[in-house]
Amino acid sequence: MSAAAIQAGPSASGTGAVNPWVIAILVALASFMEVLDTTIANVALPYIAGGMGVSEDEASWVVTTYLVSNAIILTASSFLARKLGRKNFFLISLGLFTLSSLLCGFAPNLNALLFFRILQGLGGGGMVPVAQSILADAFPPAKRGQAFAVFGVAVVVAPVVGPTLGGWLSDNVSWHWCFLINAPVGVIAMVLIALILQESPTARAAARAQQQGIRFDVVGFMLVATFLGALEVVLDRGLEDDWFGSSFIVTFTVICGLAFVLMIPWGLTRPNPIIDLRMVATRQFGACFLVMLATGAILLATTQFLPELVQQDFGYTATWAGLVLSPGGVVTMVMMFVVGRVAAKVQPKYLIIAGALVIALSMYGMTNVYGDLGFWFMARSRMLLGVGLPLVFVPIMAASYDGIPPSLTDQASALINAARNTGGSIGVSIVSNVLTHREQFHQSRLVEQVVPSSAEYQNTLQQVTSYFAAQGSSLAQAHDQAIQWIGVQVQAQASFLGYMDAFLVLMLISLSAVPLALALRKVKLGGPVHMGH
Repeated sequence: MSAAAIQAGPSASGTGAVNPWVIAILVALASFMEVLDTTIANVALPYIAGGMGVSEDEASWVVTTYLVSNAIILTASSFLARKLGRKNFFLISLGLFTLSSLLCGFAPNLNALLFFRILQGLGGGGMVPVAQSILADAFPPAKRGQAFAVFGVAVVVAPVVGPTLGGWLSDNVSWHWCFLINAPVGVIAMVLIALILQESPTARAAARAQQQGIRFDVVGFMLVATFLGALEVVLDRGLEDDWFGSSFIVTFTVICGLAFVLMIPWGLTRPNPIIDLRMVATRQFGACFLVMLATGAILLATTQFLPELVQQDFGYTATWAGLVLSPGGVVTMVMMFVVGRVAAKVQPKYLIIAGALVIALSMYGMTNVYGDLGFWFMARSRMLLGVGLPLVFVPIMAASYDGIPPSLTDQASALINAARNTGGSIGVSIVSNVLTHREQFHQSRLVEQVVPSSAEYQNTLQQVTSYFAAQGSSLAQAHDQAIQWIGVQVQAQASFLGYMDAFLVLMLISLSAVPLALALRKVKLGGPVHMGH
């Protein structure tokens, strides 16, 4: 939960006569939808790919474009909330999110779907940080912890419900409903928030005070957007376009690099930069930022590729692929509260190290993947991940706000959320590259073993041919079926070996958080716990 929210002075509640819990539920509902949409499409990707006649690799852009536009708008959200007023900005964001969800559901082709997903990400990205500030204003300081717990649960449950709901809708109705479902909920939430929520006097006064003399850093924002956008294009298209063998990829890499290089002197010389680079360069916040990048990579890559693995290689339906993730989500939810308590007594660096090791162990377990594994093997691995993630998420919030002046807490919150999303799209890209390359590599190695002159091959061919002949095929048919069967086995083995390599890479990413956590300094314990999403 944003420290900005917790440090926003005593509440001059803007709720009037309305029970603040009503506002907490409405705000949590809107944020729930936004976070739900980061994962709801994951299990529906095979359906989207099939329905639009594109490869699954291209369909995965549906996930990453949303994350990138989400990360871009996060950097501008605190300025826009001050400029337009929290309530107005929240309603505009929710309106854009709802409308673009509807458009996603009716998108005629992949390009249209991706464009609407970008709009949806822009609408969604503005809601969560502002929701935290609205909550802080609606509750007196003593009650804020409980309000944030409600909000935290909504935000943690959403990624769990996402794949299961998305899978069920794709199997039983149509993948379009993964997006259309947001429209009625969004409209109801907008009407109720418009009627119930009032801008608090403190928020209005703060907005007026802060607005004087503060101008939006347009150039900085454009540089950040160009850097993240170009990075996304390079990561997503690289595999398809043969990386630096393609002039298109080289061009975007240069644009990405230039935007990054220009962003640094610009950010350091502005009085109110869009991203405070000095903050990112500090040992404490910088280490937290990098740990959050790694955590985002693991969270989103596993949420996308575990359902893909069970659908592709184990023949699960989209609903069952979603259910594989559910037990882990329940564990995450319970652990959020447990870690919330423990974080008040244990230094963040030790919790982060423990979490990183548990995550690494979960990824290591998945490197033993093979064809006879059952549902619970996958679900248990996800449950272990569910133990590890909150051990990183909750303390990173406490550690990242340590030493940050109250005027910068909004920006710290936006940057940590942006790190999670950017890390997510980088993680998805890394894993899809590893999968493709290693699968090809293993297949060519395995094919070398399948030579007609080898006794093993002849022996297998004979056994499988007699099996098919016993099923009623003619000898010639049985021979062809046997050759085909061996081909399918080679393909399946190559796929499993590719996934083993991918999980190994994720294990190394999680271990990289250990030295980063050791760099963190000790923080004062016993303050309010910041529940981040």
